[in-house]
Amino acid sequence: RAERCVRSAHVRHAWDPAKSVAQNLADMGLAEDPNKAVPIAKKAQLVKADVESDGQEKGKKTVIKPYVLNEMEYEASLPEKKSNTLSRDLIDYVRYMIQNHGENYKEMARDEKNYYQDTPKQIKRKINVYKNFYPEEYKAFVASLKQEKMDVQ
Repeated sequence: RAERCVRSAHVRHAWDPAKSVAQNLADMGLAEDPNKAVPIAKKAQLVKADVESDGQEKGKKTVIKPYVLNEMEYEASLPEKKSNTLSRDLIDYVRYMIQNHGENYKEMARDEKNYYQDTPKQIKRKINVYKNFYPEEYKAFVASLKQEKMDVQ
């Protein structure tokens, strides 16, 4: 029997290989079949009739490992990390084009370093993306280019 590949670390650590998939998931408070876990509205009325006098449903198992469910809920509630970065290749490409051609996008399109044969509009769009991601770095770069031109003259 092959080992199961469980991607969630919380579930993987609480997994008992001696039990079936349904038993493991029930112990953790997770549903094996989502259609049975969340009944359709018509069946919801039938479920209310199956409730015993003590408040628990018939056949419903108690959760043995509630920490798994709690850890998964906590992890899901954390804010998502934003990865606002550009590739180093794109940054180098944009800086090279600006350094050699300034604002002349037609010249940039004919440059030999334009390996992907970007059109002038595509190059302009890439430069604008760079400006939006790194505005301070872009301003400093353009200022240094202007300083170099003044030093040469």
